[in-house]
Amino acid sequence: MEPIIVISILGGLILLLLFTGGPFKSVKFVGQAVIKLLIGALFLFFLNVAGNRYGIHVPINFATSAVSGFLGIPGLFALVAIQKWII
Repeated sequence: MEPIIVISILGGLILLLLFTGGPFKSVKFVGQAVIKLLIGALFLFFLNVAGNRYGIHVPINFATSAVSGFLGIPGLFALVAIQKWII
């Protein structure tokens, strides 16, 4: 799939979850977790696009999306550091 299509679908899902919300706390918690995972995947996507020039590539999977989504930018930097110096 084209990257613009993937970004559009993910953005639409995020907006849908933000506007509809969840009537129950468990549904709301799951929705927020899914949003954070999607945001983490977007962080990694843009990191891979921008870091391609510098040889930075962090694979996009559930674990890396969770780290970058729940920890934010520091988690993203931690993944890059692990990728460059440890692996």
